[in-house]
Amino acid sequence: MAWLGPDEWQAVALSLKVSFWATLLSLPFGLLCAMALARGRFFGRDILNWLVHLPLVLPPVVTGYLLLLSFGRRGPVGAFLFDTFGVTFAFQWTGAALAASIMAFPLMVRAMRLAIEAVDPKLEEAAATLGASRVRVFSTVTLPLILPGVIAGAVLAFAKAMGEFGATITFVSNIPGETRTVPSAIYAFLQVPGGESAALRLVAVAVVIAIGALILSEWLSRRVAKRISGA
Repeated sequence: MAWLGPDEWQAVALSLKVSFWATLLSLPFGLLCAMALARGRFFGRDILNWLVHLPLVLPPVVTGYLLLLSFGRRGPVGAFLFDTFGVTFAFQWTGAALAASIMAFPLMVRAMRLAIEAVDPKLEEAAATLGASRVRVFSTVTLPLILPGVIAGAVLAFAKAMGEFGATITFVSNIPGETRTVPSAIYAFLQVPGGESAALRLVAVAVVIAIGALILSEWLSRRVAKRISGA
């Protein structure tokens, strides 16, 4: 990264920070949604499925605007959080993490759901007949079997969060050092004369990180699957 300038490095560091927290905080919710969609039989299941996948089909700017209306300082959720806890998301890096997590959420849930649906329910039923509780069945049988899917979903979500632009710039703007992630920095550099070289360097960084995330996801999934099959 030595060939990056201070502003470029700042954008990369912020993108890594935003993507890390977006992935980490959405992981438990993604797993719960995946379990509900894969195994649940309840009223409103189709509605939940639509809501989870809605960010994939909505224009990112629309998602960002809805976040601004909801989590902005005058929005119903944003006003409550600010008045009660002093927490604000709009025009903060935390808002960028929120927007990135929502845009990446469908990819995470889909990877986990496919992994859960591939598990033979008879294995879990056999463990239950031996007296294991639901928590123990999940932790000792289900989770090890779906772990490659969980890892793949988390890595794909991280890569998606790194590349998120439309919802982020609409919700938190493009503030240097606060909300200017790699995609926002590329956009900003392309708006000024002579900024093409800096934009090109950030494009190279984004491509390397995206390819690295895909390779890491595949490697980790195969490693975990091999360990499980050899156990």
